[in-house]
This record gives sequence, structure tokens and C-alpha cells, in this order.
Amino acid sequence: MIITQTLLDLLTGQARCSDRLRMNYDLRNSDSDQSQRMLNAIEPGSIIPIHRHQTTSETVVIIRGHAQELLYDQSGHNVVEVVDLIPWGETVAINVPKGQWHTVRSMQSGTVIIECKDGMYTPMSKDDIVS
Repeated sequence: MIITQTLLDLLTGQARCSDRLRMNYDLRNSDSDQSQRMLNAIEPGSIIPIHRHQTTSETVVIIRGHAQELLYDQSGHNVVEVVDLIPWGETVAINVPKGQWHTVRSMQSGTVIIECKDGMYTPMSKDDIVS
């Protein structure tokens, strides 16, 4: 697969039209691929709940735009670090440790990230989302 600006523009357009203001694009080789790899176009105002992954770390790489990864304390209620992700900036990627409460927010229209996690997708339980 080749990831082109045309693909990123298409994904961004879909995100802008989505009620959730985000759209993902599966980068796995097939449905039997045991990984999680995807592009995620996120527009400002998209609400991604504070959550954690108890069985995998999560790698986030910024492709374009500007995103902030927010890391929270063990309660999931207090921000302990904000990481600015900007292409060609000081920080372009973060590996969020397994079990770390976090969220990501778009700071600029047209923001696209790559997200990677270990293993196949499993829905998060209500215990893994801060309400």
C-alpha cells in the first residue's frame, strides 16, 4: 500500500462529514492479520473518550496536522502530560504504555495519525473508558 496525499485528503473529507469528526482507514494486510494498524483522520472537536488498553501499548505517529496526546494519572481524571505531535516538529510519535489512561485531540483541521497496537481488535470494556 502506498499512502498518498490524495488518500489523506479523501480520509480528511470523510472525517469532516462524519458526526464523530474522525475517520479511520485499515492498514492491515487482510482480515486475518493479527495486528491493529490504521490511519485516523481527526478533526478539531472530535471527542475521543479518555481510555486505556490493558493488553497492548499504542504507538501514535503524526502524518500531518497537529495533535496532542494527553496522558492521565491512574484515576484517569488528572492530566499528567500533554505531548504535542507535529510533523517535522520536536515530537512526531509516542508509544503509550499498556494500561496508561490517555486520549488524543486534533489541534488543526486535516490532522492524520497512524495508530498501531498489538494483537487483534477487541472492544474496550466500560472499565477502560472514563465516563
